[in-house]
Amino acid sequence: MGVFTYSARTRTGEKKTGEIEAPDRRVALAQLERQGLLPISVAEGAASKRKGAAPKRRFQLVRPAHMGLREILVFTTELSDLLASGMTLGNALNTLTSRKTGRGSDQILEQLRNEIIRGASLSEALRQFPRVFSGLYCSMIQAGEASGALDEVLRRLVEHYERIQELKEKVGMALVYPLIVILMGIATLVFSMVSVVPRFQTIFEQLGQALPLPTRILIGSSEFLSRYGLLLLAAIGVICVLARRAVKTEKGQLWWHGLLLKMPLVKGVVASGVYANFARTFSVLLKNGVTVLQALEIVERTVGNAVISRELHKARDRVTDGTSISGPLAAGKVLPPMLTDMLAIGEQTGDMPSALTHIARRYESELDRNVKIFTTALEPILIVGVAFAVGFVAISILMAVFSLTDGMGV
Repeated sequence: MGVFTYSARTRTGEKKTGEIEAPDRRVALAQLERQGLLPISVAEGAASKRKGAAPKRRFQLVRPAHMGLREILVFTTELSDLLASGMTLGNALNTLTSRKTGRGSDQILEQLRNEIIRGASLSEALRQFPRVFSGLYCSMIQAGEASGALDEVLRRLVEHYERIQELKEKVGMALVYPLIVILMGIATLVFSMVSVVPRFQTIFEQLGQALPLPTRILIGSSEFLSRYGLLLLAAIGVICVLARRAVKTEKGQLWWHGLLLKMPLVKGVVASGVYANFARTFSVLLKNGVTVLQALEIVERTVGNAVISRELHKARDRVTDGTSISGPLAAGKVLPPMLTDMLAIGEQTGDMPSALTHIARRYESELDRNVKIFTTALEPILIVGVAFAVGFVAISILMAVFSLTDGMGV
Protein backbone atom coordinates (compact mmCIF):
# COMPACT_ATOMS: atom_id res chain seq x y z
CA MET A 1 0.00 0.00 0.00
CA GLY A 2 1.51 3.32 -1.07
CA VAL A 3 1.09 6.83 0.27
CA PHE A 4 0.15 9.57 -2.19
CA THR A 5 0.18 13.30 -1.55
CA TYR A 6 -2.56 15.14 -3.34
CA SER A 7 -3.80 18.60 -4.16
CA ALA A 8 -7.48 18.97 -5.05
CA ARG A 9 -10.40 21.37 -5.06
CA THR A 10 -13.76 20.96 -3.40
CA ARG A 11 -17.09 21.55 -5.11
CA THR A 12 -17.06 25.11 -3.79
CA GLY A 13 -13.64 25.75 -5.31
CA GLU A 14 -11.56 25.59 -2.11
CA LYS A 15 -8.10 24.07 -2.43
CA LYS A 16 -7.32 21.07 -0.25
CA THR A 17 -4.10 19.10 0.22
CA GLY A 18 -3.24 15.95 2.11
CA GLU A 19 -2.17 12.33 1.90
CA ILE A 20 -4.09 9.21 0.96
CA GLU A 21 -3.20 5.51 1.04
CA ALA A 22 -3.85 3.45 -2.09
CA PRO A 23 -2.25 0.54 -3.93
CA ASP A 24 -1.66 2.67 -7.02
CA ARG A 25 -2.28 6.13 -8.46
CA ARG A 26 -5.50 5.18 -10.27
CA VAL A 27 -7.13 3.94 -7.08
CA ALA A 28 -6.01 7.12 -5.29
CA LEU A 29 -7.69 9.24 -7.95
CA ALA A 30 -10.88 7.20 -7.67
CA GLN A 31 -10.94 7.61 -3.88
CA LEU A 32 -10.55 11.39 -4.16
CA GLU A 33 -13.35 11.65 -6.71
CA ARG A 34 -15.64 9.54 -4.50
CA GLN A 35 -14.98 12.09 -1.76
CA GLY A 36 -16.31 14.82 -4.05
CA LEU A 37 -12.88 16.31 -4.76
CA LEU A 38 -11.49 17.38 -8.14
CA PRO A 39 -7.87 16.14 -8.23
CA ILE A 40 -5.32 18.74 -9.28
CA SER A 41 -2.16 16.71 -8.68
CA VAL A 42 -1.46 13.29 -7.19
CA ALA A 43 2.12 12.27 -6.52
CA GLU A 44 3.80 9.42 -4.66
CA GLY A 45 4.73 10.30 -1.11
CA ALA A 46 8.21 10.13 0.36
CA ALA A 47 7.47 6.79 1.99
CA SER A 48 6.67 5.16 -1.30
CA LYS A 49 9.73 6.62 -2.94
CA ARG A 50 11.96 5.21 -0.20
CA LYS A 51 10.56 1.78 -1.04
CA GLY A 52 12.07 2.13 -4.49
CA ALA A 53 9.03 3.20 -6.43
CA ALA A 54 10.17 5.05 -9.54
CA PRO A 55 8.48 8.36 -10.29
CA LYS A 56 6.13 8.21 -13.19
CA ARG A 57 7.51 9.87 -16.29
CA ARG A 58 5.64 12.64 -18.00
CA PHE A 59 3.82 11.32 -21.03
CA GLN A 60 5.10 12.91 -24.24
CA LEU A 61 4.18 12.35 -27.81
CA VAL A 62 6.97 11.79 -30.29
CA ARG A 63 4.86 13.47 -32.94
CA PRO A 64 1.78 15.62 -32.41
CA ALA A 65 -1.28 13.48 -32.99
CA HIS A 66 -3.99 14.73 -35.27
CA MET A 67 -7.73 15.22 -34.97
CA GLY A 68 -9.91 16.24 -37.89
CA LEU A 69 -12.73 18.74 -37.62
CA ARG A 70 -15.33 15.98 -37.28
CA GLU A 71 -13.33 14.32 -34.47
CA ILE A 72 -13.06 17.67 -32.67
CA LEU A 73 -16.82 18.10 -33.01
CA VAL A 74 -17.48 14.64 -31.56
CA PHE A 75 -15.03 15.22 -28.70
CA THR A 76 -16.51 18.65 -27.87
CA THR A 77 -20.09 17.36 -28.00
CA GLU A 78 -19.39 14.36 -25.77
CA LEU A 79 -17.39 16.41 -23.28
CA SER A 80 -20.18 18.99 -23.07
CA ASP A 81 -22.80 16.30 -22.47
CA LEU A 82 -20.73 14.62 -19.75
CA LEU A 83 -20.07 17.89 -17.92
CA ALA A 84 -23.74 18.91 -18.21
CA SER A 85 -24.73 15.61 -16.58
CA GLY A 86 -22.75 16.56 -13.47
CA MET A 87 -19.57 14.60 -14.12
CA THR A 88 -16.27 16.19 -13.12
CA LEU A 89 -13.77 17.19 -15.80
CA GLY A 90 -11.31 14.50 -14.74
CA ASN A 91 -13.95 11.78 -14.84
CA ALA A 92 -15.29 13.02 -18.17
CA LEU A 93 -11.85 12.93 -19.81
CA ASN A 94 -11.15 9.53 -18.25
CA THR A 95 -14.42 8.23 -19.74
CA LEU A 96 -13.53 9.56 -23.18
CA THR A 97 -9.98 8.18 -22.93
CA SER A 98 -11.24 4.68 -22.12
CA ARG A 99 -12.93 4.50 -25.54
CA LYS A 100 -10.03 3.27 -27.64
CA THR A 101 -10.58 4.01 -31.33
CA GLY A 102 -7.11 3.26 -32.67
CA ARG A 103 -6.77 6.81 -34.02
CA GLY A 104 -4.44 9.67 -33.18
CA SER A 105 -7.17 11.22 -31.06
CA ASP A 106 -6.59 8.51 -28.42
CA GLN A 107 -3.14 9.92 -27.67
CA ILE A 108 -4.45 13.48 -27.50
CA LEU A 109 -7.24 12.58 -25.08
CA GLU A 110 -4.85 10.62 -22.89
CA GLN A 111 -2.45 13.54 -22.79
CA LEU A 112 -5.27 15.95 -21.92
CA ARG A 113 -6.43 13.70 -19.07
CA ASN A 114 -2.91 13.41 -17.68
CA GLU A 115 -2.41 17.16 -17.76
CA ILE A 116 -5.68 17.75 -15.90
CA ILE A 117 -4.63 15.24 -13.26
CA ARG A 118 -1.31 17.09 -12.83
CA GLY A 119 -3.18 20.29 -12.10
CA ALA A 120 -3.28 22.07 -15.44
CA SER A 121 -6.46 23.74 -16.61
CA LEU A 122 -8.21 22.43 -19.70
CA SER A 123 -7.27 25.50 -21.73
CA GLU A 124 -3.59 25.05 -20.78
CA ALA A 125 -3.73 21.38 -21.76
CA LEU A 126 -5.40 22.18 -25.09
CA ARG A 127 -2.71 24.74 -25.97
CA GLN A 128 -0.17 21.89 -26.13
CA PHE A 129 -1.82 20.93 -29.43
CA PRO A 130 -1.89 24.19 -31.45
CA ARG A 131 -2.31 22.30 -34.72
CA VAL A 132 -5.47 20.63 -33.43
CA PHE A 133 -7.13 23.19 -31.17
CA SER A 134 -7.15 26.72 -32.54
CA GLY A 135 -6.64 29.91 -30.56
CA LEU A 136 -10.40 30.46 -30.79
CA TYR A 137 -11.08 27.08 -29.17
CA CYS A 138 -8.56 27.55 -26.35
CA SER A 139 -9.62 31.13 -25.60
CA MET A 140 -13.29 30.19 -25.35
CA ILE A 141 -12.45 27.29 -23.05
CA GLN A 142 -10.44 29.68 -20.89
CA ALA A 143 -13.39 32.07 -20.76
CA GLY A 144 -15.70 29.18 -19.83
CA GLU A 145 -13.38 28.12 -17.01
CA ALA A 146 -13.32 31.67 -15.65
CA SER A 147 -17.12 32.01 -15.78
CA GLY A 148 -17.83 28.50 -14.47
CA ALA A 149 -19.97 27.64 -17.50
CA LEU A 150 -17.63 25.29 -19.34
CA ASP A 151 -20.40 22.99 -20.61
CA GLU A 152 -22.28 25.97 -22.09
CA VAL A 153 -19.14 27.22 -23.82
CA LEU A 154 -18.53 23.75 -25.24
CA ARG A 155 -22.06 23.74 -26.71
CA ARG A 156 -21.40 27.10 -28.34
CA LEU A 157 -18.16 25.75 -29.77
CA VAL A 158 -20.05 22.81 -31.25
CA GLU A 159 -22.54 25.18 -32.89
CA HIS A 160 -19.71 27.35 -34.21
CA TYR A 161 -17.73 24.50 -35.74
CA GLU A 162 -20.88 22.95 -37.20
CA ARG A 163 -21.54 26.20 -39.04
CA ILE A 164 -17.97 26.26 -40.34
CA GLN A 165 -18.28 22.65 -41.50
CA GLU A 166 -21.58 23.47 -43.19
CA LEU A 167 -20.01 26.41 -45.06
CA LYS A 168 -17.13 24.22 -46.26
CA GLU A 169 -19.51 21.50 -47.41
CA LYS A 170 -21.63 24.02 -49.33
CA VAL A 171 -18.63 25.31 -51.26
CA GLY A 172 -17.27 21.78 -51.73
CA MET A 173 -20.55 20.43 -53.09
CA ALA A 174 -20.79 23.41 -55.44
CA LEU A 175 -17.45 22.43 -56.98
CA VAL A 176 -18.20 18.72 -57.47
CA TYR A 177 -20.12 19.00 -60.74
CA PRO A 178 -17.74 21.51 -62.39
CA LEU A 179 -14.79 19.35 -61.38
CA ILE A 180 -16.39 16.27 -62.96
CA VAL A 181 -17.06 18.20 -66.18
CA ILE A 182 -13.47 19.43 -66.34
CA LEU A 183 -11.97 15.98 -65.70
CA MET A 184 -14.22 14.29 -68.25
CA GLY A 185 -13.45 16.98 -70.81
CA ILE A 186 -9.69 16.67 -70.31
CA ALA A 187 -9.87 12.86 -70.45
CA THR A 188 -11.89 12.98 -73.72
CA LEU A 189 -9.51 15.50 -75.27
CA VAL A 190 -6.39 13.55 -74.32
CA PHE A 191 -7.89 10.29 -75.61
CA SER A 192 -8.74 11.95 -78.92
CA MET A 193 -5.28 13.51 -79.30
CA VAL A 194 -3.38 10.35 -78.39
CA SER A 195 -5.55 7.60 -79.89
CA VAL A 196 -7.93 8.97 -82.55
CA VAL A 197 -5.94 11.71 -84.28
CA PRO A 198 -2.83 9.56 -85.04
CA ARG A 199 -5.00 7.10 -87.00
CA PHE A 200 -6.35 9.86 -89.21
CA GLN A 201 -2.83 11.26 -89.52
CA THR A 202 -1.64 7.98 -91.07
CA ILE A 203 -4.46 8.12 -93.62
CA PHE A 204 -3.74 11.75 -94.47
CA GLU A 205 -0.02 11.05 -94.97
CA GLN A 206 -0.77 8.16 -97.34
CA LEU A 207 -2.96 10.40 -99.49
CA GLY A 208 -0.20 13.03 -99.61
CA GLN A 209 -2.39 16.11 -100.11
CA ALA A 210 -2.17 19.50 -98.45
CA LEU A 211 -4.19 19.77 -95.24
CA PRO A 212 -6.09 22.78 -93.87
CA LEU A 213 -4.44 24.91 -91.17
CA PRO A 214 -6.67 23.70 -88.30
CA THR A 215 -5.85 20.08 -89.20
CA ARG A 216 -2.10 20.80 -89.26
CA ILE A 217 -2.38 22.47 -85.85
CA LEU A 218 -4.29 19.46 -84.52
CA ILE A 219 -1.75 16.95 -85.88
CA GLY A 220 1.17 18.99 -84.51
CA SER A 221 -0.47 19.15 -81.10
CA SER A 222 -1.13 15.41 -81.20
CA GLU A 223 2.50 14.64 -82.07
CA PHE A 224 3.75 16.92 -79.30
CA LEU A 225 1.43 15.33 -76.75
CA SER A 226 2.40 11.80 -77.81
CA ARG A 227 6.14 12.51 -77.61
CA TYR A 228 6.36 14.84 -74.66
CA GLY A 229 3.14 14.11 -72.78
CA LEU A 230 4.91 12.63 -69.76
CA LEU A 231 7.39 15.49 -69.64
CA LEU A 232 4.53 17.96 -69.92
CA LEU A 233 2.72 16.22 -67.06
CA ALA A 234 5.89 16.29 -64.94
CA ALA A 235 6.39 19.98 -65.72
CA ILE A 236 2.82 20.76 -64.71
CA GLY A 237 3.36 18.85 -61.45
CA VAL A 238 6.56 20.78 -60.69
CA ILE A 239 4.84 24.09 -61.47
CA CYS A 240 1.95 23.18 -59.17
CA VAL A 241 4.33 22.28 -56.33
CA LEU A 242 6.33 25.50 -56.76
CA ALA A 243 3.14 27.55 -57.01
CA ARG A 244 1.79 25.95 -53.84
CA ARG A 245 5.00 26.74 -51.98
CA ALA A 246 4.96 30.32 -53.29
CA VAL A 247 1.35 30.77 -52.17
CA LYS A 248 2.27 29.66 -48.65
CA THR A 249 4.68 32.59 -48.29
CA GLU A 250 3.40 35.88 -46.86
CA LYS A 251 3.59 37.75 -50.17
CA GLY A 252 2.17 34.80 -52.07
CA GLN A 253 -0.80 34.51 -49.74
CA LEU A 254 -1.54 38.23 -50.00
CA TRP A 255 -1.43 38.05 -53.82
CA TRP A 256 -3.53 34.89 -54.09
CA HIS A 257 -6.14 35.85 -51.52
CA GLY A 258 -6.37 39.32 -53.04
CA LEU A 259 -6.89 37.74 -56.46
CA LEU A 260 -9.69 35.55 -55.10
CA LEU A 261 -11.44 38.66 -53.79
CA LYS A 262 -11.35 40.19 -57.30
CA MET A 263 -12.09 37.24 -59.62
CA PRO A 264 -15.57 37.26 -61.19
CA LEU A 265 -17.99 34.66 -59.78
CA VAL A 266 -15.37 33.43 -57.30
CA LYS A 267 -15.11 36.68 -55.33
CA GLY A 268 -18.75 36.53 -54.20
CA VAL A 269 -18.34 33.06 -52.71
CA VAL A 270 -14.96 33.76 -51.11
CA ALA A 271 -15.82 37.18 -49.72
CA SER A 272 -19.18 36.25 -48.22
CA GLY A 273 -17.65 33.13 -46.63
CA VAL A 274 -14.81 35.16 -45.10
CA TYR A 275 -17.13 37.89 -43.80
CA ALA A 276 -19.52 35.34 -42.29
CA ASN A 277 -16.62 33.53 -40.60
CA PHE A 278 -15.23 36.84 -39.27
CA ALA A 279 -18.56 37.98 -37.81
CA ARG A 280 -19.53 34.60 -36.37
CA THR A 281 -16.15 34.01 -34.72
CA PHE A 282 -15.95 37.55 -33.33
CA SER A 283 -19.49 37.28 -31.96
CA VAL A 284 -18.87 33.93 -30.25
CA LEU A 285 -15.70 35.23 -28.59
CA LEU A 286 -17.33 38.39 -27.27
CA LYS A 287 -20.34 36.45 -25.97
CA ASN A 288 -18.02 34.29 -23.89
CA GLY A 289 -16.23 37.16 -22.19
CA VAL A 290 -13.11 37.41 -24.36
CA THR A 291 -11.80 40.99 -24.52
CA VAL A 292 -12.10 42.92 -27.79
CA LEU A 293 -8.36 43.08 -28.44
CA GLN A 294 -7.86 39.38 -27.70
CA ALA A 295 -10.87 38.51 -29.85
CA LEU A 296 -9.50 40.58 -32.74
CA GLU A 297 -6.16 38.80 -32.42
CA ILE A 298 -7.84 35.39 -32.57
CA VAL A 299 -10.09 36.36 -35.49
CA GLU A 300 -7.04 37.71 -37.31
CA ARG A 301 -5.48 34.23 -37.21
CA THR A 302 -8.65 32.28 -38.06
CA VAL A 303 -10.43 34.47 -40.63
CA GLY A 304 -8.97 32.45 -43.53
CA ASN A 305 -7.87 35.30 -45.84
CA ALA A 306 -4.50 37.07 -45.67
CA VAL A 307 -5.84 40.38 -47.01
CA ILE A 308 -8.62 40.56 -44.42
CA SER A 309 -6.22 39.33 -41.73
CA ARG A 310 -3.78 42.16 -42.49
CA GLU A 311 -6.61 44.69 -42.32
CA LEU A 312 -7.73 43.31 -38.95
CA HIS A 313 -4.15 43.59 -37.69
CA LYS A 314 -4.07 47.27 -38.64
CA ALA A 315 -7.45 47.81 -37.01
CA ARG A 316 -6.25 46.10 -33.82
CA ASP A 317 -3.31 48.49 -33.60
CA ARG A 318 -5.68 51.44 -33.93
CA VAL A 319 -8.11 50.01 -31.39
CA THR A 320 -5.18 49.90 -28.95
CA ASP A 321 -4.99 53.67 -29.35
CA GLY A 322 -8.58 53.97 -28.11
CA THR A 323 -10.56 54.31 -31.33
CA SER A 324 -13.59 52.22 -32.27
CA ILE A 325 -13.43 48.99 -34.26
CA SER A 326 -15.72 50.03 -37.10
CA GLY A 327 -13.79 53.25 -37.82
CA PRO A 328 -10.39 51.63 -38.57
CA LEU A 329 -12.04 48.81 -40.54
CA ALA A 330 -14.01 51.30 -42.64
CA ALA A 331 -10.89 53.42 -43.24
CA GLY A 332 -9.08 50.45 -44.75
CA LYS A 333 -11.79 50.13 -47.46
CA VAL A 334 -11.27 46.35 -47.57
CA LEU A 335 -14.39 45.28 -45.73
CA PRO A 336 -17.75 46.26 -47.31
CA PRO A 337 -19.49 49.41 -46.01
CA MET A 338 -22.56 47.38 -45.02
CA LEU A 339 -20.49 45.32 -42.59
CA THR A 340 -18.70 48.28 -40.99
CA ASP A 341 -21.97 50.28 -40.75
CA MET A 342 -23.73 47.44 -38.92
CA LEU A 343 -20.68 47.07 -36.70
CA ALA A 344 -20.83 50.78 -35.88
CA ILE A 345 -24.49 50.40 -34.87
CA GLY A 346 -23.51 47.60 -32.50
CA GLU A 347 -20.87 49.85 -30.94
CA GLN A 348 -23.38 52.65 -30.48
CA THR A 349 -25.98 50.40 -28.84
CA GLY A 350 -23.39 48.60 -26.73
CA ASP A 351 -24.46 45.20 -28.07
CA MET A 352 -21.63 44.13 -30.36
CA PRO A 353 -22.32 40.36 -30.20
CA SER A 354 -25.90 40.79 -31.47
CA ALA A 355 -24.77 43.08 -34.28
CA LEU A 356 -22.10 40.59 -35.29
CA THR A 357 -24.64 37.76 -35.23
CA HIS A 358 -26.88 39.71 -37.62
CA ILE A 359 -23.87 40.35 -39.88
CA ALA A 360 -23.00 36.65 -39.86
CA ARG A 361 -26.55 35.63 -40.78
CA ARG A 362 -26.67 38.19 -43.59
CA TYR A 363 -23.45 36.97 -45.18
CA GLU A 364 -24.32 33.31 -44.67
CA SER A 365 -27.51 33.95 -46.67
CA GLU A 366 -25.45 35.84 -49.24
CA LEU A 367 -23.06 32.90 -49.42
CA ASP A 368 -25.96 30.59 -50.32
CA ARG A 369 -27.02 32.93 -53.12
CA ASN A 370 -23.46 33.35 -54.41
CA VAL A 371 -22.89 29.59 -54.43
CA LYS A 372 -26.05 29.12 -56.52
CA ILE A 373 -24.98 31.91 -58.90
CA PHE A 374 -21.50 30.42 -59.15
CA THR A 375 -22.69 26.93 -60.02
CA THR A 376 -25.43 28.18 -62.34
CA ALA A 377 -22.98 30.33 -64.31
CA LEU A 378 -20.03 27.94 -64.21
CA GLU A 379 -21.82 24.90 -65.59
CA PRO A 380 -22.62 26.37 -69.05
CA ILE A 381 -19.18 28.01 -69.23
CA LEU A 382 -17.45 24.68 -68.65
CA ILE A 383 -19.78 22.84 -71.04
CA VAL A 384 -19.08 25.42 -73.77
CA GLY A 385 -15.33 25.21 -73.11
CA VAL A 386 -15.28 21.40 -73.30
CA ALA A 387 -17.54 21.45 -76.38
CA PHE A 388 -15.21 23.96 -78.06
CA ALA A 389 -12.12 21.77 -77.43
CA VAL A 390 -13.79 18.54 -78.55
CA GLY A 391 -15.49 20.35 -81.43
CA PHE A 392 -12.16 21.70 -82.65
CA VAL A 393 -10.85 18.14 -82.93
CA ALA A 394 -13.93 16.96 -84.83
CA ILE A 395 -14.08 20.00 -87.16
CA SER A 396 -10.35 19.79 -87.94
CA ILE A 397 -10.69 16.16 -89.00
CA LEU A 398 -13.84 16.84 -91.04
CA MET A 399 -12.18 19.79 -92.80
CA ALA A 400 -9.32 17.51 -93.82
CA VAL A 401 -11.74 14.84 -95.04
CA PHE A 402 -13.72 17.38 -97.10
CA SER A 403 -10.49 18.83 -98.51
CA LEU A 404 -9.23 15.39 -99.55
CA THR A 405 -12.51 14.35 -101.12
CA ASP A 406 -12.63 17.61 -103.10
CA GLY A 407 -9.06 17.05 -104.30
CA MET A 408 -9.92 13.57 -105.50
CA GLY A 409 -13.00 14.89 -107.33
CA VAL A 410 -15.41 12.83 -105.26
